[in-house]
Amino acid sequence: MQPTLSVRIDPDNPNHHLWNNHGTWWLHYTVHPTPHTKRRVRLSLRTRDVVLARERRDLLLGIEGEDGA
Repeated sequence: MQPTLSVRIDPDNPNHHLWNNHGTWWLHYTVHPTPHTKRRVRLSLRTRDVVLARERRDLLLGIEGEDGA
């Protein structure tokens, strides 16, 4: 069974799903493979630049950035 992506975005927080760990930005989100289980995913975005981190987050999550790209 293929999981369905459901991304919740807080329009008031441009860094939603981003986490700065000692200067390096990470993407973090939760996956629900079944209705009764969940798995936290954390991926390093390998950058110290928040703008680049937002672009990489949007690309990985398949969402449009603020510029509509």
